[in-house]
Amino acid sequence: MEERENILKILQGTLDALKRNDSFRLKDLSNQTIHTASITQDPENIALAVIVYSLSKIVERPMYKGKQGWSKFYKGVVKEIEHSIDALKQKDDTHLRVHIEGLRNRIEKVSGSLRKYIQEVFIKARINKASRIYEHGISMGKTARLLGITMWDLAGYAGQTGIGDVNLGKTMEIQDRVKIAEEIFK
Repeated sequence: MEERENILKILQGTLDALKRNDSFRLKDLSNQTIHTASITQDPENIALAVIVYSLSKIVERPMYKGKQGWSKFYKGVVKEIEHSIDALKQKDDTHLRVHIEGLRNRIEKVSGSLRKYIQEVFIKARINKASRIYEHGISMGKTARLLGITMWDLAGYAGQTGIGDVNLGKTMEIQDRVKIAEEIFK
């Protein structure tokens, strides 16, 4: 597992923000993670980015706390994060992967009336984070595979956000380049 200290910091921040119901901090932590995930393309970093972003969306909706299954869901998520932190401190990558998978499973397979809401949040979180990885220059096909979504979903979302509208092939006009060169050699 790459970037052990960074992941530990992200998980500790996630636990703190979750306990304080701080959805803005959770989104910020997810964005920090997505940058690392784009560089390393490490599955644990990618999963963590999606999980933290999902938690931010869940926390910002107070109506979820009144739904059947909330208490069990919340306690389970906190416990998995605590176990992930312990595994990182002990440099136990095997158990870290188990607990990150456990976090993902708790989000994907929540029970009760909360289930349909949380599942929708998780699907949208995967698409959102995929668009951020794609924005960092990873191909659409590879990004879709890394996050387990279709290229169709990613292309649709990227098209709505304008991520793909950057024209990197356009160069500076010749006159502008000459002016810059003249200024450099004055």
